Amino acid sequence: MDLHGSFHVYDTTLRDGAQQEGLNLSVADKLSIARQLDGLGVGFIEGGWPGANPKDTEFFRIAATDLDLKNAKLAAFGATRRAGVKAADDPLVAALRDSGASVVTLVAKSHDRHVELALRTTLEENLAMIRDTVSHLREEGQSVFLDAEHFFDGYRANRDYALEVLRTAYDAGAEVIALCDTNGGMLPGWVADVVHDVRENAQVRVGIHCHNDTGCAVANTLAAVDAGATHVQGTINGYGERTGNADLVAVVANLELKLDKQVLPQGLLGEATRIAHAVAEVTNFPPASRQPYVGSSAFTHKAGLHASAIKVDPDLYQHMDPAGVGNDMRLLVSDMAGRASIELKGRELGFDLSGDRELVTRITDRVKVLENRGYTFEAADASFELLLVEEVEGVRPSYFDVESWRVITETRPGDDATSEATVKLRADGVRYVQTGEGNGPVNALDHALREAIGQAYPGVSRFELIDYKVRILDQGHGTDAITRVLIETTDGESSWVTVGVGANVIEASWGALVDGLTFGLRRQGA
Repeated sequence: MDLHGSFHVYDTTLRDGAQQEGLNLSVADKLSIARQLDGLGVGFIEGGWPGANPKDTEFFRIAATDLDLKNAKLAAFGATRRAGVKAADDPLVAALRDSGASVVTLVAKSHDRHVELALRTTLEENLAMIRDTVSHLREEGQSVFLDAEHFFDGYRANRDYALEVLRTAYDAGAEVIALCDTNGGMLPGWVADVVHDVRENAQVRVGIHCHNDTGCAVANTLAAVDAGATHVQGTINGYGERTGNADLVAVVANLELKLDKQVLPQGLLGEATRIAHAVAEVTNFPPASRQPYVGSSAFTHKAGLHASAIKVDPDLYQHMDPAGVGNDMRLLVSDMAGRASIELKGRELGFDLSGDRELVTRITDRVKVLENRGYTFEAADASFELLLVEEVEGVRPSYFDVESWRVITETRPGDDATSEATVKLRADGVRYVQTGEGNGPVNALDHALREAIGQAYPGVSRFELIDYKVRILDQGHGTDAITRVLIETTDGESSWVTVGVGANVIEASWGALVDGLTFGLRRQGA
């Protein structure tokens, strides 16, 4: 595979980004995020470290059959062979070989002190480990990228050895050498000087991998590109250890919109805001409102001079048209906010709203009211589609009328708590009273609701709740806070996400459960 001819956008959210404190991704989460990243058009998605991490091994096993990538190639991450062992005999190298990934990214030591103190081997053996592992994987038919770990610190400590690491990997067949600012301590001018030197004296294809400990990860990445790097690594939303990695959305937006470099497939940068927020919901980290380009406040203007000028010409107080990244301009005292987003999302879901300004305004106003109450529709497409149907057709899809529901949780000393829910509703002209048990109140409600509806609509037996996320919205109120719940439901063929908001987690969960079943029944044509 010849990967030399094009600029590389390489995402490492699923591996390096997942090292962020408090971020814990399931295999299903990783698959979901990978599909979102593919929709953004990145060239490579680093899936994790097979062999070293059971979850990552399982991810690659499932991805081989279930992950249909349209734009990206899947990359497996791993290390060079151990000292004193042939690459062909190293079990972790074998896991990379057997991962099914067409690209392997090897991390290698390029700092002499790390070689001697962390690897506890000689500088010569480290070069042999790199040479042997790269050439072995190349012989097995995989493309190899090398992450030169701690490169910038190693370059300062022993420039000659750091450059020799790069030459060794490149001569052995590595197609890209990514210079890693592992400790995140570099500044843009320093990065540019080093990249210039590497290109002149090592003659390798240079990539860049920056951490944000100085707040300069994006700037450092752009400085490297300006100095000749043609491969950029980062994570969506800047996830990562400590202060995070370079935010890949900001990197590619700057490259395309400011530097006129086409680095993503044409038109896909317009999906950036939607995808960044959808990934944030999967990770269960609130989207950063002040995030460049895709934050909800990135193109927001308050009353006064700014708002007045914006009404005359939006370019007077904006550095670009927010539609270029799929975001919206918002005037906080105007009814103009959000229309473009509503129209774009409606079109994506099959609703052409462009010809009815009054309808779009009504939907926009309703969404704003709901968002003020805590709802979010960025990742809850199913709930938003139900709202659209209600506004377009004048009636909300409904397959059952709920009379009441209640849930009781009982606990006894020495025993686990058990929950019992009772749901009373009418479906298809018949009244049903159904009780369900579960290991928690939401689980019990889910069982009772599906059992009741299933008697009128047997198709709900295929529905299964596969993900459940809770967020406390106004934490300052303590136990009196507003709660938002996102629920993902599947029918075995596809999945959809619904949102509920309430004064407590059970009330919020009930709203999301009802929406989830309603959407599924509508999709089935009930």
